[in-house]
Amino acid sequence: MILLLMPVIQIILFGFALSTEVKNTEVAVLAPTNDDATSRIIDKINASAYFDVVAKIHTTAEIQPIFRDAKAKLVIVFEDHFAERLRKTGKAHIQLIADATDPNAATSFTFYASNIIASYQQELAGSVVNPYQIIPEVKMLYNPQMIGAFNFVPGVLGMIMLLICAMMTSIAIVREKEMGTMEILLVSPMKPIYIILSKITPYFVLSCVNFATIMLLSVFVLKVPVAGSFISLVIVSLLYIFLSLSLGLLVSTMTDSQQAAMLISGMGLMLPVMLLSGMIFPVENMPVALQWLSDIVPAKWYISAVKSIMIKGLGITSVLKEVAILSFMSIVMIGISLKKFKIRLE
Repeated sequence: MILLLMPVIQIILFGFALSTEVKNTEVAVLAPTNDDATSRIIDKINASAYFDVVAKIHTTAEIQPIFRDAKAKLVIVFEDHFAERLRKTGKAHIQLIADATDPNAATSFTFYASNIIASYQQELAGSVVNPYQIIPEVKMLYNPQMIGAFNFVPGVLGMIMLLICAMMTSIAIVREKEMGTMEILLVSPMKPIYIILSKITPYFVLSCVNFATIMLLSVFVLKVPVAGSFISLVIVSLLYIFLSLSLGLLVSTMTDSQQAAMLISGMGLMLPVMLLSGMIFPVENMPVALQWLSDIVPAKWYISAVKSIMIKGLGITSVLKEVAILSFMSIVMIGISLKKFKIRLE
């Protein structure tokens, strides 16, 4: 499988997932006066492969909830009487408000939107010198200084915690088999669930130390503040640590050697986390099949929750969907581990 199947998986993942081009960005529009000029610009933006107009809002108070609920990554705000101002004064303003938790993506789609607006301006000009000026004003929300660490830290946190936790516990049970001490555990009065949880406990403590170390480095060295509730961040992270340890135990129950367990938990998990979690490349750019596949990658949901709490400053109620999915994955992992746990040696 490693020699023949892994190259096929890698070329497919790298071929379709490795794209820094931003496509299908969700856009919300605020147009107080729905005139001909605003309608034509909105149509041009929606017709582009880079954008999908998913909502039309009516007040500026709706902008924050749109970003908070992750319904849009870009809000286009037209000024009052846009077409009338353009005809009378020759100038009109459009504000582009972007979710800059991912600064590279925000830079790309605001650039694309500005180019579409400029192309409409050229259409108004025709063959003569353009008497009109449409001025886009860009506002980067949550990360106005465009600091790369704001996007880097949640992604690396999700990858490191998953890989380290899974690799630690992936050898826990299979090591007992290789050392010959599994017989002692099997003849003891302990139930399989207690054996599994006992294998998780020491690594859970070590993972909490790792989490604390990473957070201290992020805040005091990389200068990435925790804008939201720190308690909410800890709760989500502890849940993610438990899930990662459970995933490692599942690998341990399904393998017969430490080498195979380390290989699966290391190489087998690294590619999906790096390519399908949204850590480096936007999931929206990928084919639909890979987008569906990304939904089963735990790091995707954890990174999304960390960005919402740490960067956007939201509370636990805003990441209930992510918490529910991570909790469900944890229950499934423990359940399968119990099912695969062999109470008799072969």
